[in-house]
Amino acid sequence: MRTDIVHSGAGELTYEIRNIVNVGNKLEKVGLKVNWENIGDPVAKGELIPQWMKEIVAEAVMEDSSYAYSPTQGVLATREFIAAQTNSRGKVQITAEDIIFFNGLGDAISKVFGFLRRTARVIVPTPSYTTHSSAEAAHVGDRPLTYILDPNHHWYPDIDDIEKHVKFNPAVAGILIINPDNPTGAVYPTEILERIVEIAHRYDLFLICDEIYHNMVYSGISTSPLSDVIGDVPAIAMRGISKEMPWPGSRCGWIEVYNADKDPMFARYITSILHAKMVEVCSTTLPQIVYPKVVTHPNYQGYLAERIHRYERFADIAYDCLKDLKGVLVNRPNGAFYMSVCFERGILTARQSLPIENKEIRELVEQLVSPPDTAMDKRFVYYLLGATGICVVPLTSFATDLHGFRVTLLERNEKEFHKIFCTIASSIKRYLKS
Repeated sequence: MRTDIVHSGAGELTYEIRNIVNVGNKLEKVGLKVNWENIGDPVAKGELIPQWMKEIVAEAVMEDSSYAYSPTQGVLATREFIAAQTNSRGKVQITAEDIIFFNGLGDAISKVFGFLRRTARVIVPTPSYTTHSSAEAAHVGDRPLTYILDPNHHWYPDIDDIEKHVKFNPAVAGILIINPDNPTGAVYPTEILERIVEIAHRYDLFLICDEIYHNMVYSGISTSPLSDVIGDVPAIAMRGISKEMPWPGSRCGWIEVYNADKDPMFARYITSILHAKMVEVCSTTLPQIVYPKVVTHPNYQGYLAERIHRYERFADIAYDCLKDLKGVLVNRPNGAFYMSVCFERGILTARQSLPIENKEIRELVEQLVSPPDTAMDKRFVYYLLGATGICVVPLTSFATDLHGFRVTLLERNEKEFHKIFCTIASSIKRYLKS
């Protein structure tokens, strides 16, 4: 074309969690049975939506109002309900006007990062959920700016690393926290959150906290919502229904804005996000109407508790299968439904492989790993997929130079789940010895 139409950050928009599906589909066509452990969709992995929840949705569908536009910020009654929930904890007081609904948190993340000034940076964790890191990178047309999650310390944020980046890079305007974390399954103690808030206060920054998994914490671990520790620091908390209810296909998430009245610049920034949503008119109405009815239903807490108990049980199984392997570092997940496993530095080589009996599958995998710039953990992931049918995601796709993989805890059949992780363990042993 006569003029370049490609955004400078277009190359930063990657999503290996779904990209690897293309690889799996190719392998399925030549006879491989794939076990999809790459994407965090409980429904796709067989989560059964209870009848009472379906009846609430069905009843709402019969209401004419569920077919209409909602107000730009979202259904007022639902925003009032969410504000009352937050205010009941007594730390930060918000109103319905401090809540904005989006078509899933992907939409919210796009707006939150996309409407920052081009030169303003938000420091994100490494490893980091791809949607956040890609959005931060794309808005400036450069690699994401990251702080360390330490695999030798439960995947907790390295507070000294955060402060170092903030202190010596005046472009940093905000800090992103994902708690509970995706991709690691870590849950951060309140003290760590308080220390990050203190850094933000001292350096006049704002915070973003992705809390989509906040009600999915187990193993006796406790944490706090951002609203409990934020004090007077400007902040955005991100929440939604896709994982908890679960209803990922609803594309329903929201942000809660804290302390916009404390900083005029932050208030103008939030207004720009609201105006961007206004141009779109609104977010999907039906799930907003349904949300308060579902979470206040007498069966809801029991339903959620059963799911959390299962994730805790499966986290223990996965950890026990992998914890004694030489050459890898494994932490037990304490929240959400992910586990990240990383290899010791330098232990992966371009000579390692797994035996694949099917000639077509083997040739396709060898073709996939042939480019010299293929990440070492991606090589392992492709060989694991071709040899066993287990589809996981390379850790390097989560904005990190650590080599490893992310796997989900979503398989419902305990016997099958145990088999999957035993197979992963034996495959790692064989791969490292090859």
